[in-house]
Amino acid sequence: MLQMKSRIYKKAAVCILFCLFLIPSVAFSGQFRVTPIRLDFDRGTKSGVITIVNEGGDRLNVQMRAFEWTQNADGKDQYTETNDIIFFPRIMTLEKSEEKILRAGIKIPATTKEKTYRLFIEEIPEPKKAEGVNVAIAIRFGVPIFVKPLKEEVKGEIEKVDLSKGILNALVKNMGNSHFIINSVDIKGKNVKGEETFSKELSGWYLLSGVSRRYTITIPQEVCKALSKLDIEVKTDRFKLNGKLDVDQAMCNP
Repeated sequence: MLQMKSRIYKKAAVCILFCLFLIPSVAFSGQFRVTPIRLDFDRGTKSGVITIVNEGGDRLNVQMRAFEWTQNADGKDQYTETNDIIFFPRIMTLEKSEEKILRAGIKIPATTKEKTYRLFIEEIPEPKKAEGVNVAIAIRFGVPIFVKPLKEEVKGEIEKVDLSKGILNALVKNMGNSHFIINSVDIKGKNVKGEETFSKELSGWYLLSGVSRRYTITIPQEVCKALSKLDIEVKTDRFKLNGKLDVDQAMCNP
C-alpha cells in the first residue's frame, strides 16, 4: 500500500508514508532499506530479526512502535498499539551506509486463529532549510508480523455478486483462520454470442481472517445492456475464486 501526504508551508513538514509489502526488501527514496519485509511466527519460531540499512547521505534516526493489525467490516486496516510484540532497540541511529539489527518477538502463544501485527519503523526527521522554508521528511514502514494458528486453514469465497443500476458489487470473504493476499479481481463481460465485450481489473490487498471486502465498479449503460454474463475471478497468493452473474437488462437501468 503506498500512501503520500504532503503539506509545505513555513516551518512545516512533508510526511511521506510508504507501505510496500510484496517484495523481498524495500528501499525508501534513498533513505533506508528494510529486510525482510515480514515476519512469520508459530509454535517453533517466536522471534526474528529485521535489518535496517541507511541508504541516504545523512545520519538516520528511527523509532519503532508495535500495533495490533485488524480490519473493519469494510476490510479497511485498523491499528491499536500493543504490548504483545517485544522488540529492541526502540530507537536507533544509523550513520551513512550503516546497517543495524532490530530484534522482535511475540509474547502470546499461537491460538486457533492467526494474530496479525505491524511493527512500524519511523524516521525521526531533522528539519532541513531550503530557500527559507524548513522542510522535514519522515518515512514510516510497517513490517507485517503474522502469528500462525495451531492448525492453519486458508479458505475464501465470493460471498455475493449483484448488479443494480449498472453498478457491480462482488463481496469476497476470508472464511479461514489465516490471512491471504488478493492479488487482483478480474471482471469480464460477454454478450449472447459469448464474445468478450467488457473487461476490468481491480487491485487487491491483504484480507485477514473473518473479514469481507467489497469490490465495486460502474459499467456504462450502453455496455451493460449488451451483456449476457459477467465472470469474476479473484486471484490470491493461495488459490483462485470464481463467480458469475447472468445479466438482465433491467439491472442496467438507472
